[in-house]
Amino acid sequence: MEESNTARDHLPSSSDPSLTKSSVNLDKATVSELFAKLQIAESQSDNGKEAKDIESYKFWKTQPVPKFNEDGGKTKGGPIKVINLDEVPKGPYPLLDGFEWGTIDPEDEKEVGELHELLSNHYVEDDDSTFRLNYSPVFLRWALTAPGWQKQWHIGVRASASQKLVAFISGLPANINVHAQTIKVIEINFLCIHKRLRSKRLAPLLIREITRRCYLQDIYQAIYTAAAVLPTPVASCRYYHRPLNWLKLCESGFSHLPSSSTKARQIAKYHLPSTTQTPGLRLMQADDLDAVHELLGRYLQRFDISPTFSIDELRHLLFFGAGQAKEASSKRVVWAYVVEDLETRKITDFVSFYSIESAVLSHSQNDVIRTAYLYYYASTDSTPNLQQRVQGLINDALILAKKARFDVFNALQLQDNDLFLEKLRFSPGDGRLHYYLFNYQVGPAVNEDASDCLDSQRPGGMGVVML
Repeated sequence: MEESNTARDHLPSSSDPSLTKSSVNLDKATVSELFAKLQIAESQSDNGKEAKDIESYKFWKTQPVPKFNEDGGKTKGGPIKVINLDEVPKGPYPLLDGFEWGTIDPEDEKEVGELHELLSNHYVEDDDSTFRLNYSPVFLRWALTAPGWQKQWHIGVRASASQKLVAFISGLPANINVHAQTIKVIEINFLCIHKRLRSKRLAPLLIREITRRCYLQDIYQAIYTAAAVLPTPVASCRYYHRPLNWLKLCESGFSHLPSSSTKARQIAKYHLPSTTQTPGLRLMQADDLDAVHELLGRYLQRFDISPTFSIDELRHLLFFGAGQAKEASSKRVVWAYVVEDLETRKITDFVSFYSIESAVLSHSQNDVIRTAYLYYYASTDSTPNLQQRVQGLINDALILAKKARFDVFNALQLQDNDLFLEKLRFSPGDGRLHYYLFNYQVGPAVNEDASDCLDSQRPGGMGVVML
């Protein structure tokens, strides 16, 4: 329910042994490390980031979320708290004087423009205020209008006098599988507070208000992500970044020239072929939707936590916007490709990525860094050929993103991404994304005795990609 990315996750960093896998049911040592970080923050907190983190932690201690001292491997999975609707307020929580609740209609051009302005100026940026994520109006309409969306779950706070939008949180209904148990959740995103109002404790109010509205619609669980450590992550995933236009990244300050290398060597290191290598790879068409829906549904069963998409949801996620016909359309937000067997004409593989720009705030000849984010992918290949197949598929995605004039390709350490990250020259970034479930205890894994080796039929881990 907090910011889900950091704008400068594109910079390589030294490897950190903690939180390096998208594990579900984090081991006791990892949980202890997370809890220790919060204790250190509490003892050292001032008016800076540590104070903000510990205040968030204190708020979450009052919510129905797993506690750090609980053993997820022994705790029974399921709802943490049964909600009594008679105790849920029927009206909104009171706001500070001078502010009022509102909603954002993502189909209203003016209101989307207001949200774009708020996020562009006050959402995720790096600690040095050098880069900031810049969600386009088209992207926001795509992200906020999936099937089942309701305007009441896109909540804004406005200044009463000026009617200026100063805070926002969004929710979308979704179905996810947690260890083979399907639950209905609200997917929380885009929690943003105007910089001048960060001390007003608006974030807890927004969270409580969207929780209240979801309860009244019979939704009692949520999934959300945060860069901050909160009680208690169900998965922790490191960001990885693969330069496509290394020289531009270097000139903008996203990447640095290693002391032992030269610009020419770096450009050569990240060189990609001009054409894709997988036979039968082509742009996904509307007629492929049923096959991709079936293929992706089967593939996602590999993971401990994964989404369940309807045909309509998948159609929206993969075909929203200007359509797939124009490869370089400025209004395009998602790219999707399939591999069609040249003999049987069956769809054997699928890969997709979406676009988010980062504004370059520092002095630079470049105003924008175009970033491709790996979305969902799937293959019919099973072990032992899966690793080679996925590597080839993602390498082709890199080539296609390069041709579409993207500058860098991002991937989190989730799904089966460990199969290709090192091989395809992805570098670990500074940031991590922690996944959380609200009012739901994960409990023991169905395959908790299964190994993590590549020939495991169901390797576990996180299979949900949050925007």
